[in-house]
Amino acid sequence: MTLPHQPAAVVFDMDGLLFDTEIIYERAAISAAAELGREMDSAFFRSTVGSPWTVIRERLIDLYGPTFAVDELRAVAGRIFNELVEADLPLKPGVLELLDLLDTLGLPRAIATSSSRETVRRHLEAHGMADRFHHVVGHDDCERHKPEPDPFLKAAGLLGVAPALCLALEDSYMGVRAASTAGMMTIMIPDLLPATEEIRGLCTDVVDDLHAVRRLLEPDRQRTGETSSEP
Repeated sequence: MTLPHQPAAVVFDMDGLLFDTEIIYERAAISAAAELGREMDSAFFRSTVGSPWTVIRERLIDLYGPTFAVDELRAVAGRIFNELVEADLPLKPGVLELLDLLDTLGLPRAIATSSSRETVRRHLEAHGMADRFHHVVGHDDCERHKPEPDPFLKAAGLLGVAPALCLALEDSYMGVRAASTAGMMTIMIPDLLPATEEIRGLCTDVVDDLHAVRRLLEPDRQRTGETSSEP
């Protein structure tokens, strides 16, 4: 498959897309709930992936009741998460190779994430990638969050590129819905969540990893329509 047209800019999600952090967030949340005497399963956590804290907070209150110390759970999960990523913050396959290609093509890029700008900075600096993105749109930069299109529209505005000329890369349902509503070509690279029929309908393509995205963007592939299974 080829893209409808070569993008003029690329907008990345972060967690589960650039960094293999969604599974770490899951471990941290389940461990935090256990530390506070409650059970949380993977199904519940994964149903919240890509949602802002305000939405997750309401879901937790529905799950555990109005007297549960929801904000304490968030703090404990944050502590555990930070301990885990300090020990190991893995990149997703193909990140550096895709960024190298974008450099070669001269394509500007931004991050649009539900995480804070401070978390983005810390993660990027851990891998020496702070200068590889032209703009960052974090949780604090928008009043409305994914699945609303605002983070992607803001990123496009900062890049100075019309949303329809941007390629959005996402791993979550919320992110795909946001990017699609913003009018961007959207590729899903599934992480914890498989692509559903609804999500496939919103995407230009669903691929296994960022190596596949790189192949789609390679000029020779765009001209010939060829694809490859090799990284």
